[in-house]
Amino acid sequence: MYRHRTNLEVLLVHAGGPLWANKDRGHWAIPKGEPKPGEDLLATAQREFLEETGFASHPPFHPLETIRQAGGKLVTAWAFEGDCDPAELRSNTCEIEWPPRSGRRITIPEVDRGAWFSLPEAHQTIRETQQPFLTRLASLLTR
Repeated sequence: MYRHRTNLEVLLVHAGGPLWANKDRGHWAIPKGEPKPGEDLLATAQREFLEETGFASHPPFHPLETIRQAGGKLVTAWAFEGDCDPAELRSNTCEIEWPPRSGRRITIPEVDRGAWFSLPEAHQTIRETQQPFLTRLASLLTR
């Protein structure tokens, strides 16, 4: 999601759970997730955005292409214009083993918070492998 205020701003989210609790700069991301079998990638992006933020997305959607993250996962993204109050963010939850190899399971939110960032701030805050999405968005919106 992006919006125009004084400058272009993008909504980024921070992963929930103890692994990410003390990680900030360079550890935020766009809301994203895995497609269900046979699910269209745009439909996946819309579903995951809603599940991870509690906010609906709406057309028009601007394709931001596909990137390969550091771990090899391919991520295809779209942008749309909108607005929301990140304090109202409501994420779905998942279960993880914590501490690792302990056999103990805990439930965590997939996303623990979201925030609006100017494009320069977002470039410093988002995971490095997702920075091309920001560059592509800026290019699309300045045409």
